[in-house]
Amino acid sequence: MTPIIILVINLGPSIVTVLVQSPNMKNIWAPWRMSYLRRKKEKRERCMFCRVLSDDHDAVNLVMHRSTHAVIMLNRYPYSNGHMMIVPLNHIASLEDLEPDTMKAMGELTQIALHTLRVAYKPEGFNVGVNIGEAAGAGVPGHVHTHVLPRWKGDTNFMTTVAETRVVPEELEATLNHLQQIMKGLLGNRC
Repeated sequence: MTPIIILVINLGPSIVTVLVQSPNMKNIWAPWRMSYLRRKKEKRERCMFCRVLSDDHDAVNLVMHRSTHAVIMLNRYPYSNGHMMIVPLNHIASLEDLEPDTMKAMGELTQIALHTLRVAYKPEGFNVGVNIGEAAGAGVPGHVHTHVLPRWKGDTNFMTTVAETRVVPEELEATLNHLQQIMKGLLGNRC
């Protein structure tokens, strides 16, 4: 196999990176990522989660399940296939400020998300976490939410490291339909 050569040229304040393609190189297509790359960086007056939660177009918004206190939804810009988020219905910035019933619901929905992903993808592990505040990496810092990500050995590769790009092999709509079917089976009529 011919090695891939990465050439980095330092031209003062800017750095030029050239990737020399080998004859064995394959293209990876992820066209849905373009909307993320082209999105406007402007601040919105309304929280993204509050907008989604007030909308009844669950499939468009990737909402998989609604409970009385929180929802399970897919991340539109996932780190891996099946990247889910558990989002409380109320706009609250931190876990310690949530009502006990909401904390309980988020815990139960996290269990459902884990079970669904385990059945659907048989991952080797999971990342489950909460980023509270912008300094901690929260993408929506004013509305606390839990991330549930299935993981496999070796799922971080050169694309993430070198190109700062993740490759997700399944379209979001297909992921939504697949996981929702499994979740409906686990929950019965509640989904």
